[in-house]
Amino acid sequence: MIDPQAPLKELKSGHEFLIAIDSDGCVFDSMEIKQKECFTPNTIKCWKLQPVSKYTRTAAEFVNLYSKWRGSNRFPALVKVFDLLMDWPEVRKRNVEIPVAQPFRDWIARESKLGNPALTAEVERTGDPVLKQVLTWSNAVNSAIKDMVFGIPPFPLVRESLEKISKWADIIVCSGTPGEALEREWKENDIDGFPLVIAGQEMGKKKDHLKLVKDKYPEGNVIMIGDAPGDMKAAKANNLLFFPVNPGLEENSWELFHNEAADKFHSGEYTKEYEEKLISVFDKLLPETPPWKSNVPGAH
Repeated sequence: MIDPQAPLKELKSGHEFLIAIDSDGCVFDSMEIKQKECFTPNTIKCWKLQPVSKYTRTAAEFVNLYSKWRGSNRFPALVKVFDLLMDWPEVRKRNVEIPVAQPFRDWIARESKLGNPALTAEVERTGDPVLKQVLTWSNAVNSAIKDMVFGIPPFPLVRESLEKISKWADIIVCSGTPGEALEREWKENDIDGFPLVIAGQEMGKKKDHLKLVKDKYPEGNVIMIGDAPGDMKAAKANNLLFFPVNPGLEENSWELFHNEAADKFHSGEYTKEYEEKLISVFDKLLPETPPWKSNVPGAH
């Protein structure tokens, strides 16, 4: 059996520095279109949430775009949406059955590579109807993305940044997106030659990607670039540096990286103080409490 993590395990360093980069919402402005046009419509359709579609949409967009859960793997994110709907008084008044999906929750708890290959294997092993429904949903999302999401260029200064750092650093893509979509999107924009490995959800969680490669480089010489708290957690779980691409301010972030932060990292001046200043801004952009729970007039 082929080890999906082999490309990371077998990575040979070509430089003393490594820069790991998330993709959706970080390199490409693709988060909104994927979530709003591909994920949410299929969540409503596959889980029969039509009677509470407006609440489902609001909850899904909060989880996947506008909260601390932004950028989460699709499977735990779906469970979070279910939990928010179950807890929402207006939804409960509609008497709609929100899926508990316990076999799905159990699979998430025990599976380390949360992707369609692992889910397909589990469905074949167990024949569980809930997991079959999850797989149907996930495949429908992938089909919608393939059909809908194309022609999206990288954010301004991403290509220039890749050209700049590739002269002195190795690059990998470190993402929770399926590998097929990552390969397609990076190739479509002719930037697939920069990363040594394009690591998606089939290779494990982001923190696992980083764990497999970090020791190939001197301490302090690995940094993660990402637009979500999960990216920062993956970096910090491995005691690595983090550069935030701020949601809604991505162009400013890439300008800062290209013109200043990349050079600081290369010269050893990317200090904890500098990093903390960037993270303090990043931390304030994404709330943990949904707007409908914060008593804001018109929140729902």
